[in-house]
Amino acid sequence: MRILFITDNFPPEVNAPASRTIENCIYWLKLGAQVEVVTSCPNFPQGKLYNGYKNKIIQKEVVKGISVTRLWTFIKPNKGFTVRILDFMSFAFTSFLYLLFKKKNYDIIIATSPQFFTGLTAMCISKIKRVPWIFEVRDLWPEGIILINNKSFLYQLLEKLEASYYKSSRGIVTVTESFKLNIQQRFGYPDSKIEVIYNGANNDVFKPVSKNSRIISELELEGKFIIGYAGTLGLSHSLDFILLCLSAIYKENKNIHFVFMGSGVHEEILRRIIEDQKLSNITLLPLVPKEEVANYISIFDVGLVPLKKNPAFLKVIPSKIFELSAMRIPILLGVEGEARRIIEKYEAGIYFEPENEQDFKYKVLSLYNIKDDLGRFSRGLEQFSVDFDRRLLADRMYKFIEKVAIN
Repeated sequence: MRILFITDNFPPEVNAPASRTIENCIYWLKLGAQVEVVTSCPNFPQGKLYNGYKNKIIQKEVVKGISVTRLWTFIKPNKGFTVRILDFMSFAFTSFLYLLFKKKNYDIIIATSPQFFTGLTAMCISKIKRVPWIFEVRDLWPEGIILINNKSFLYQLLEKLEASYYKSSRGIVTVTESFKLNIQQRFGYPDSKIEVIYNGANNDVFKPVSKNSRIISELELEGKFIIGYAGTLGLSHSLDFILLCLSAIYKENKNIHFVFMGSGVHEEILRRIIEDQKLSNITLLPLVPKEEVANYISIFDVGLVPLKKNPAFLKVIPSKIFELSAMRIPILLGVEGEARRIIEKYEAGIYFEPENEQDFKYKVLSLYNIKDDLGRFSRGLEQFSVDFDRRLLADRMYKFIEKVAIN
């Protein structure tokens, strides 16, 4: 099986799409597949090139046995929706041109969102080269873009493009059951065309370990009850709301400390809130190398996973919950819908109503009060990590790819 994978995110970027893609591809190589990844130069989430890379027209490398082709894109610091769209569209253009003149040495194309316009490239190349393609839906566009009015011309245009992707693709992979149901209710596709492949964790990397004493000492957090967030500091994650709750929590309990680790468009806003509110129970850490992420997560007593209170997020399952469960860290979830149902099914943590200050404060203090009994969540977290082991999920996706390619 020769697979061409189009994605805007790939290591050394450390976000969920990049991790999912490389771990799947590594597993598929072990099954005998040949894989080429077409991507951009690493710059997410800050819109700045990573050290050691240049934004050249085309450059090739091999990453853990995977042939990687990186193409020029419009790269600017991420200051909003318009800049990101220009980035997305530039990658769609350069990847189309590259693949248009590239020899067809692949049996199937996979394009993955949330970079929505990878689908445009895949759809066009599929028609020109007569190769089937699969659209991997990690976010529903345009429904999941909370900045776009659903009555606007732009929204309707994107919705038509979305419909054309589903129609022209040979198969669709979604990362939640809710996404699959949404697509079926609107477009009527049978189960045979849509496969749900949840996100998961690499259980060889993320596993139960003792707290990293070096990091705790460096951060001067000895004796603290640490509630941690690791991920993109973005608009959707409601971290500004979390910060606005911290003064009240500090008055109640000075031993509870929050750690945010990552970078993103809202980083400066969060720093400003911390400074203006004179918050002393929060540590804001930069993005760390991928190999260090698990060490930092190990210091968390509880993992925080919030999103804004918005109907678009009822269908979302944040990928952070999989790494936390693999490390047996109880989850404090501020997400409604399918994510909440999963956490409660596995008894892997507790839920707070998104952007409800009283409920958030109550749940934080409740967790502190049972700090010596957080092991009650271990059994559910363990089963969660077994069911969402990345290797099992990569195997399921490969079987779906084979079925699509053969048919």
